[in-house]
Amino acid sequence: MAVSSIQLGQLWRANDTGETWLVTKLYSEVFASYAVMRKVGGGDADVRRVKVEKSAEGVGLPGYVFTQESDAF
Repeated sequence: MAVSSIQLGQLWRANDTGETWLVTKLYSEVFASYAVMRKVGGGDADVRRVKVEKSAEGVGLPGYVFTQESDAF
């Protein structure tokens, strides 16, 4: 699912497990942007780095669905 922008503090749900993940950091490398996500209610080891996908509809995280529909602009 695409949103206009990914921001710190957004919650995303994993498609495969249904777990909720919090965006804790965003950074860019030369040709790509990444979101660092931490599982809500998980331990320190539950951290993932996900490449941000860009499309005509906006940006998204592959394998995740934005869970705060009312906040999507």
